[in-house]
Amino acid sequence: MKKKLTALLLGLTVCLSLAACGGTESTTTLSVAASPTPHAEILEQCIPILEEQGIELVVNQYSDYVVPNTAVEDGDEDANYFQHLPYLEEFNETRGTHLVSVAGVHIEPMGIYAGRVDSLEDLPDGAVIGVPNDPTNEGRALLLLEAQGLITLDDSSNLSATPNNIVDNPKNLQFEEIEAQTLPSSRPDLDLAVINSNYALGAGLNPTTDALAIESSDSPYVNVLVVKEGNEDNEAVQALVEALHSDAIRDFITEEFDGAVVPAF
Repeated sequence: MKKKLTALLLGLTVCLSLAACGGTESTTTLSVAASPTPHAEILEQCIPILEEQGIELVVNQYSDYVVPNTAVEDGDEDANYFQHLPYLEEFNETRGTHLVSVAGVHIEPMGIYAGRVDSLEDLPDGAVIGVPNDPTNEGRALLLLEAQGLITLDDSSNLSATPNNIVDNPKNLQFEEIEAQTLPSSRPDLDLAVINSNYALGAGLNPTTDALAIESSDSPYVNVLVVKEGNEDNEAVQALVEALHSDAIRDFITEEFDGAVVPAF
C-alpha cells in the first residue's frame, strides 16, 4: 500500500513539475470559414506559421456566400475569408450582421468565359449571358461587360447595378441571374458567363488564359479576412493577419495562381 501511495505521489509531483515548466502548454484554436479555392489553399499555408506560435488554425470549407458570414455572426466560426469588401458591406446592410474586415489579402479578377460562343466578337443578337445573382457581384459583372463595350450603364460607378440600369444594349443581350457557384456548370446553356475567379479556379478554369476578358488589376474588390465586430484585436486573429501578409504567402499566391489571384498587400 505504501508503495502504491509513494508511486501516486511521485506521479503527481512529475505532472506538477511539467506544468510548472510549461510541459502542458495550451494551444489556442482559431476556426476560419473559407471558400475552397483559393482561400482555403492560402489559409493552409498559414497553418505551420501559426503552429509555431501555439495557434491551431482550423480551416472549414464552404461552397456558398451566406453561411460563412452567418457562422461568424453566430459565433460558430472565429473568422471567415471568402468575400470582397463591397459584398461584406451589402451583407451587413441587408442582413443586419455586425461583421468587419481586419485585413485585405488578395484580388481575384472576375472574368467573362465562353459558353456556346467562343469570342466576344461572335456574340449574336439576343445572346444569353449568365451573371451572379447576388447584388454586388452582379453589378461587378455588368461593369466588366460595360468595359468590353457590350452595354452601357446609367452610372459606371454604381457597384450594385442590375440589368435595369442598362441604358444602351446594342446586341439586345439577355441576362440570366444565377447562383455564383453554379455559373461554371451552367455555361453549356449560356452564350457567355461572367464568373468569380474562385469558382472559375474550382472548375478547372484559369482566368488568365481561359477568360475572354478579365478585370483590370486596379479592381476595388479586395478579398478580406472578416471577424465579428469586437474581435478585431484578438491575438490569434492578429497573428493570422500577420501570417497572411507575410512574404511566404505573397510568394505562394504569386507562384501558385500565376496571375489568377493577385496579392493586395
